[in-house]
Amino acid sequence: MRIHRLVGAFLAVVVFSPVLVVCNAAVAETPPGHPVRKSIPTTNAVPRPTPAFPLSTQGRWIVDAHGKRVRLASVNWFGAESPEFVVGGLDKASLSYITTWIAGHGFNSIRLPWSNEMVEKNPVVKSEYLSANPDLKGLRALEIYDRVVAAAAAAGLMVVLDNHRSSADWCCDEKHGDGLWHSAAHPESAWIKDWKTMAARYRSQPAVVAAELRNEIRPDPAVSKKKPSWGDGDSVTDWKRAAELGGNAVLATNPNLLVVIGGLEYQGNLEPIFTNPARLSRSDKTVYAAHDYSWFHSKEELASFSTYRESMDRKVGAMLAPDAAVKAPLYLDEFGTCGENKCTAEEIKYVALATKYLRQTDADWAYWPVNGTQSAGYDRAHGDPENYGVLDDSWQRDGHDEILGFLMGVQKARQGPGVAHL
Repeated sequence: MRIHRLVGAFLAVVVFSPVLVVCNAAVAETPPGHPVRKSIPTTNAVPRPTPAFPLSTQGRWIVDAHGKRVRLASVNWFGAESPEFVVGGLDKASLSYITTWIAGHGFNSIRLPWSNEMVEKNPVVKSEYLSANPDLKGLRALEIYDRVVAAAAAAGLMVVLDNHRSSADWCCDEKHGDGLWHSAAHPESAWIKDWKTMAARYRSQPAVVAAELRNEIRPDPAVSKKKPSWGDGDSVTDWKRAAELGGNAVLATNPNLLVVIGGLEYQGNLEPIFTNPARLSRSDKTVYAAHDYSWFHSKEELASFSTYRESMDRKVGAMLAPDAAVKAPLYLDEFGTCGENKCTAEEIKYVALATKYLRQTDADWAYWPVNGTQSAGYDRAHGDPENYGVLDDSWQRDGHDEILGFLMGVQKARQGPGVAHL
């Protein structure tokens, strides 16, 4: 059944530590010049405890400091990895509005991309990207990234740091490079140095819970004619070798962080890991990440849930099986489709398949993206509608009611230590 928008009075979201109280419709403020927004009411209308930090892993589960299951139910918020060097939407809505909207709709975390170029250059962000946040004007990229993290934490949200690219640009293809964790302009040594910088920067911020070492490992013809590999020892293409090197550098700098390691083939394949997992200095800190979009699947796999699930279990979900040789949490940290209430029946069916898989497996996840508009980059234009956005291009309203409803239906943990099985 389609979920209808709620049109009515403004109801506040009250944020305080250590819990978040949400009162019906998730609206923190109405931006100046905008009418009272429409909204799907949140289902999380009771206090939501903040996990006891730091997080670690227990078999296939992410758990808090007391060993109780924590399910990451995230949105991606892109832009800091782009040539704009700042998260999208700050020219449309206040930082507090966006973070409170995210928390108020039941998401508990943000996957926050960054580029090596952002860390190394740390430029002053152009004022035109901050017009709804005048207090941020004149600040450098990392200072604003700090403010985003702090606002997320204040709203009761956890943050996953995501090294999305080396150079500042849109992602991801093979033509524009950055398919590996290193490039000519940003060698492996710089990648490790930048990770140490980011891990140290948020060592005293407990809401920063994880470090995703690299987004969408894929072929990079500018660096090597070989495809990325796993465990063959090649210093140029062996992602397992690099993930262990980078992951141990992160843990040596900030042992509180989870280390998130993506698979091969644009993060669509974790199969090599099932028999040859990464070995870090802390065995209770490794999380594996996968991506999934409709074009990752054949028509047959999208025709029914049973064939879709078989494909997902084979490529990314085998570690979730009770008899799995290697057990670790799966973070499906990118999947997405249309927004702006323009979805086809096929696109809605894909989200129904993906969220059913998440409901049955109880895996952790992050939807791509919250952004209602594009940031600059190749084949992108600042301010154009982001057709996959959870928010619409005003950054004030839901992008698509039905899709948001699917996501809100898989936010709560249903399995794992300390969880009452539903």
